[in-house]
Amino acid sequence: MAYEDLPVLRFQKYGIVTTVIDGVVEVVGLDTASCGEKMLIGIEQHPDLVLNLENKVTKAILLVEDTKIRVGDAAVLSDELVSVGIGGALLGRVIDGLGNFVDGKEAFEFENLYPVDVKAPGIISRKSVHEPMPTGIKMIDSMLPIGNGQRELVIGDRQTGKTSIAIDTIINQKNNELELISIYVGIGQKLSSVAYLVDKLKDHSSLENTIIVASGASEIAAIQFLSPYVGCTIGE
Repeated sequence: MAYEDLPVLRFQKYGIVTTVIDGVVEVVGLDTASCGEKMLIGIEQHPDLVLNLENKVTKAILLVEDTKIRVGDAAVLSDELVSVGIGGALLGRVIDGLGNFVDGKEAFEFENLYPVDVKAPGIISRKSVHEPMPTGIKMIDSMLPIGNGQRELVIGDRQTGKTSIAIDTIINQKNNELELISIYVGIGQKLSSVAYLVDKLKDHSSLENTIIVASGASEIAAIQFLSPYVGCTIGE
């Protein structure tokens, strides 16, 4: 049966899953869904993110394994955007792509939550770059000085030292009078590599000023997709 032939189900905030394919679910009946809203599916209320609104059909990406969702499960809107906790408690910690602590230390309940998918401020409303951000690498600081608030792309082939530049820059910030906080987002990496990074930052007394968002290669695609947004959200 084509979607055009489906009856108009008006459950307002409730719908029914009709398709589950490759981490994407299709739901009918949610007339009031908003793009970027968190939707809960099934009795266990598995979270997913609404990304596509079509006629009679709402499509969302699952934030859990698709084997936990079945056709016919009920879906309900949460009336809230996908959000992560923010605050000083994140310093020195490792979190996943949903903002959950994964470093084995004590968890923390956040009072302040900030939506992940928000519109970036315009160029005019942003403050101009006027303070230096030394990397500690003489070649870069002398020839390509980087400012605090500046965007800088580090691009190159594999195994050429791109990550090393970023890590050295993070370590050097303990010598910066601005006392900047560094956020490292690792996407698709081995968890052993993230553990090595944590140990290295700890050895150089830089972990307490760093927040690590780890989305390993074993994570589902939706979590890896959200990880850079979570890193930007924490920074903002």
